[in-house]
Amino acid sequence: MIIIKKPVITEKMTAISEKLNKFAFIVDKRANKYQIKQAVEQLYDVKVVAVNTMNYAGKFKSRYTKGGVITGRTTAFKKAVVTLKEGDTIDFFSNI
Repeated sequence: MIIIKKPVITEKMTAISEKLNKFAFIVDKRANKYQIKQAVEQLYDVKVVAVNTMNYAGKFKSRYTKGGVITGRTTAFKKAVVTLKEGDTIDFFSNI
């Protein structure tokens, strides 16, 4: 099971990471806080102090096309906000 799917890189999350040393990731829905903590520590070689998780339900969306209205749903996902130890940081753009 791949626990960490991708980091959340938004304007809001960048401001929070600079100010509070917190970083967000989209994670597997079945992963618990302990597994997320272990995965982040192994992947980025940092010390994790706290993990907060949020489950997001998929939103209903509709599109108007030539063939009529298409309705569907976006996928549900789980987000984890990880607080790192003072002095530790994660640089997502180091290998670009």
